[in-house]
Amino acid sequence: MKLIHIFLSLLLLTNASIAQVKKPNIVFILADDLGIDGVGAYGADFFKTPVIDKLAKEGIRYTNAYTVPLCGPSRALLMTGRYGFRTGAVNQDMVSDIKPSAETMMPAILKKAGYTTSMIGKWGQLPSDPAAFGFDDYLRYFGSGVYVSRTDKKDKYVINGKEALLKKQEYMPDLMHDHLVDFMAKHKTDPFYLFYSLTHVHGEIIATPDSKPGTTDYKELYADNIAYMDKLVGKLIHALDSLKLRDNTLIVFMGDNGTAGQAAGIGRVNGKKIIGKKGSMQEGGSLVPMIVNWPGVIKKPGVSNSLIDAADFVPTFAEIAGAALPTNNVLDGKSFAYQLRGGKGTAREWIFTGLGNDWYVRSANWKLMRSGDLYDMRKAPFEEPLAVMDEKTTIEKQKLQAVLDKLNPGAGILDNGDGSGRHAEKTKAKKQN
Repeated sequence: MKLIHIFLSLLLLTNASIAQVKKPNIVFILADDLGIDGVGAYGADFFKTPVIDKLAKEGIRYTNAYTVPLCGPSRALLMTGRYGFRTGAVNQDMVSDIKPSAETMMPAILKKAGYTTSMIGKWGQLPSDPAAFGFDDYLRYFGSGVYVSRTDKKDKYVINGKEALLKKQEYMPDLMHDHLVDFMAKHKTDPFYLFYSLTHVHGEIIATPDSKPGTTDYKELYADNIAYMDKLVGKLIHALDSLKLRDNTLIVFMGDNGTAGQAAGIGRVNGKKIIGKKGSMQEGGSLVPMIVNWPGVIKKPGVSNSLIDAADFVPTFAEIAGAALPTNNVLDGKSFAYQLRGGKGTAREWIFTGLGNDWYVRSANWKLMRSGDLYDMRKAPFEEPLAVMDEKTTIEKQKLQAVLDKLNPGAGILDNGDGSGRHAEKTKAKKQN
């Protein structure tokens, strides 16, 4: 009888050990054109995001997370962990030239560690389809800002190779949510990686299913879209809870670039307007909201001012998943997994941002442009004046210049359009006409 008790105790310990080492699910939520001025936890004055704010309160809210200030190059960076001058993702059209034979993306890395992977939503300027780069499952639509079916254009989407047309009564964000719930339910016993690429809040900003009928004011509609995005994040969390997956799921919420167009003129953070917006090389172009929530692992929730570069997600997720990193290409990311686990590590001292034929390297307080101009970032994201050069700033400039010299982006792949990072093919066509 005593031996039976010992055996049962050992069995329980073994099962507990297996449960403890089970790999976490990774859910990466990428909002479209959402800057920090659209998230309540960052001090947004006009927009409410209670669900996302709760994720921040229970996790880590990063105040210095940066990516490329335009969607296509930003997504390429997030997926490959490599700067655009290495992959060719320096403008919107050149992103589509990336080939699976040349670049290893996140799903292919995680699959080797036993993960089932899914991409839901905007695939954007990335080429081919998600399956070509390693996703096991996908629902993708074409272009940006697809919400409802329009009379002047039939919006096509694809689910795992099968094409469908968005019906008049359907709302694309809801279709995406239904697909992700189905995916998680099918793979709840697997570790999975879900790249949830939201439609919100890319323009054209239109009424949501929750908007008050007849609403036409842009600011009200934009607030409605922010609210619906937040609601969808809440529905995702509810689905994880219902499937009993929440406790073993790492959630990252992030913007793909800064706030765009008209919305950038509306948003305020604690009464102040952010300098720059989507597409610009100012702070508002690349600074994005980034929140990480990991129940039971993040022991000390709070705010972090650590520098985060979008290239960092590939090595971070690979480390968390126990996946080997590809060795055929130079990787630019640095894992911050130790920050989530409360361990010790060396934080980044700089981030790099490149778009078109312009680029900069930024430390906590200074930003050095390709032109050689040094900007004082101590009052960012609201001000970024040219630095007053003295002995101290000269030393800071030399440090950042050494980083640029080592990266040497000018010797990499350059923008084949007008240098702005926008659509190269359209630029060429204009020149020819």
